[in-house]
Amino acid sequence: MELDTYQKEAQRTDRVPRGDDTEEILALVVPMLGLAGETGQLLSEYKKHLRDGEAHRLFKERVREELGDQLWYLANVANKVGLTLEEIATANLEKVKARWSTERTKPLVFDAELPAGERLPRRFEVELCESEGTNARQVCAVINGKRFGEELTDNAYDPDGYRFHDIFHFAYAAVLGWSPTTRALLKRKRKSQPLLDEVEDGGRAIVIEEGVSALVFDYARRHRMLKGIKSLDSQLLRTIKGMTSHLEVNRCTPGEWEEAIVQGFEVWRAIVAARGGRVAVDLDGRRIEYLGPAKAVQISELSQ
Repeated sequence: MELDTYQKEAQRTDRVPRGDDTEEILALVVPMLGLAGETGQLLSEYKKHLRDGEAHRLFKERVREELGDQLWYLANVANKVGLTLEEIATANLEKVKARWSTERTKPLVFDAELPAGERLPRRFEVELCESEGTNARQVCAVINGKRFGEELTDNAYDPDGYRFHDIFHFAYAAVLGWSPTTRALLKRKRKSQPLLDEVEDGGRAIVIEEGVSALVFDYARRHRMLKGIKSLDSQLLRTIKGMTSHLEVNRCTPGEWEEAIVQGFEVWRAIVAARGGRVAVDLDGRRIEYLGPAKAVQISELSQ
């Protein structure tokens, strides 16, 4: 039976149909309470199954009955708010696929038609070098012996490794094909397209990316810096999607953001442990990898 056909047939047995304003509330509350009640009944049947095992021979039939009742109430609620089971099912499948699909998709390329000097390199290696500053340890990014950007510190009372957070930007570039901060560091801003440069590569986009990095770092700090963690809180991913909804990276799914964050922290932990190191950033492979310790180079010896 088609979902929409079931929904139409189910409404024939609705005992609390829509009415005036007072009944409108009642018409919606009753099936919602029914959903909650049937969920309790389903749990009760499972409790009996755990307690009695094979002796609870009607377990499958009871589960089918309780799920059927839940489906009826679900169809009723959907009907009264103007939704169909078909569109609910379709939207849900799209949502869970975006969040949990393990299929490897082709890398997104946001600069394919632009001049070579405005495109992110498809693969590059970065070395993060640490030195002792006047008040704190500081880090700079080095590519081919050339320093990019300014020295970074933790900007915190207690050292926490945030000075190495450029790793997160490189991870976004690798997995998502997006990172205004990396573009700025590598001087690959898309200046031939003024509006694109202003919106996607400008200060606001950079601040948003930095905000995402800080938000995720705070989350990670409360979750063992994501050590041994492969799945992130859905609310965190929804917040990130909301923060970046007006930018080109909105084409990336929550699952892709999760992959970028998990990979980034895996490399970050290795970098922090070694107090620096070499990293491979591969946009075509959608990977960022720790290659080994940094070379013994003084930041003062590097060219800008």
